[in-house]
Amino acid sequence: MEALAKGLRLLELFSERRPSMKLTDMAAATGLPLPTAFRLVSTLTAEGFLEQLPDGAYRPAPKVLTLGFSALRGLDLVQLADGPLRRLADATGQTANLGVLSGDHVLYLVRLRNNDLVTANIQVGSRLPAVRTSIGKMLLAQLDDAELERLLTPESFAGAAGPNAAASPEALRPALAEIRGRGWAVQDEELAYGLRSVAAPVRDAAGTAVAAVNVAVPAREVPTARLLEEIRPLVQQTCAEISRLLGGR
Repeated sequence: MEALAKGLRLLELFSERRPSMKLTDMAAATGLPLPTAFRLVSTLTAEGFLEQLPDGAYRPAPKVLTLGFSALRGLDLVQLADGPLRRLADATGQTANLGVLSGDHVLYLVRLRNNDLVTANIQVGSRLPAVRTSIGKMLLAQLDDAELERLLTPESFAGAAGPNAAASPEALRPALAEIRGRGWAVQDEELAYGLRSVAAPVRDAAGTAVAAVNVAVPAREVPTARLLEEIRPLVQQTCAEISRLLGGR
């Protein structure tokens, strides 16, 4: 079991921003001794979960991606949300997404792309910083202060960002309080320059926000006023419909 846990820790290192890694970097990131990391990586490669690139780095192989996508497609949430999300994408002519909180990141479960967005490489299974996405901020706003204190660290705000991104937990907290009160969240060129989105929560029978839906738009084509006046109500209606399908109100 310990070896399995270590292997999973290695696989979790890969992300949208870090699609490949050298063995030495993997060992350093996990704190594993280099010989141990070598044995685990060799096993994962032999079993088809990793593949080695010509420069010696490793990346996830199709086998691990197939397993992940099969699991995502099998989720009740994804199945129930499919129809409402497709109607939302058709009604807005924009890109609709469904995501959940995974640590301090958003994991994308559904992506219906209808436009040429800046972040065109986002796909089902992508993980993005929660602090810079409307889905992430919507779900972070549901957490209490202790949970936010535990979850958000300076590393949560590291890496490339848009011009309006919050730079620290302290800078983000007032926005989260506002989101919690009004019931929807906006991302305005925080994830990347030229990208806006608006999100609302999906709730289960207990009233817990288990996911969120957003519509993402090119900032050059859709001003904030239109995003809020025309698209936000459609997002909220879609979330209400999915919530009812999950047994919520």
